[in-house]
Amino acid sequence: MQDRTYTDLKALIQALAGVSSFTTEEDSKILNFVNRRAAEAYNLSPSWARYLVESEERILSSFIVSGYSLDYYNGLFYKYGDDANGNPVYVKTDKQSNNVRSGNVYVFNTTSKTWSFSGGDYTKDLETGVVTFTGITVINTQRNTNIEYENPWDVVWSESSGGLPQLEKVQAISYSELVPGFSSSDPVVDRQTIGEFVRIHRKKAFSNESALEYDFFVNNNGANILNAASSEDGSLFVTYKKPFTEFTDSSTDIPQEFFYFIAHAAYADFLRMDGQHGKALTEEQLAQSFLAIELEKIDIRNNNNSINKKFSTYVNRQSR
Repeated sequence: MQDRTYTDLKALIQALAGVSSFTTEEDSKILNFVNRRAAEAYNLSPSWARYLVESEERILSSFIVSGYSLDYYNGLFYKYGDDANGNPVYVKTDKQSNNVRSGNVYVFNTTSKTWSFSGGDYTKDLETGVVTFTGITVINTQRNTNIEYENPWDVVWSESSGGLPQLEKVQAISYSELVPGFSSSDPVVDRQTIGEFVRIHRKKAFSNESALEYDFFVNNNGANILNAASSEDGSLFVTYKKPFTEFTDSSTDIPQEFFYFIAHAAYADFLRMDGQHGKALTEEQLAQSFLAIELEKIDIRNNNNSINKKFSTYVNRQSR
């Protein structure tokens, strides 16, 4: 994949316009046109090679928290491990404002058998995977400590100054994901943000073995899995598009596959702004022809692989 610079792109637009430079105001408008047209190209296909990530393992969250006054505590959570007595410990899945893990944990209290929403330093044993905590600060606990709830989303919670947590069981994959280290002092792994979910499989897909594929729907939380095969799955494999990032006048990563489409389409927009609608139509048609050529290349590639093909059977959809 080749990249071009915004300087190259603007020079071509200037050449089409027959000028050696634009005014400051025109420069600003041209940049807006460029980003609008780049976003148009990005949205026309899920298969642009530079944006597509195939079958990457992602955490499957167990529940979502809302109701806190600080968004720091709200969001998706997943099972991080177990404590020394085999009780599950949950931490936050999606990205936090300060990228800190130790302030967001669910702890199953092995003494009183109650759930608590707590913050504290943690350590996860490298061999056993057992999670231990120190310096725990309890934020919320269950209202009735005489009841033993099996799952945190079943708990009736007490209210604190930070709010009353509301938990809903989900099976969802977050747009953003932070993977903690083995202690609260370790750096977290900040995964690539998902711009658009394309396909989701139970196992690594597009290999020699078939992989169960899931249907899903998307909302503000991420991709919600329908009819998951097993509640024990801690992760799934996602094929997705990276998010589109707008360009600036110093960008050096203009996609070559978008380059001529953007140039002629942005120039068409410039002509419309100037009231030259006839010339704009001609440039628009030329721009679309360049984009059609690139989209045809994608179609040819897709005919030779199964990344965006789905095969249905009476049991499930499979990638073969």
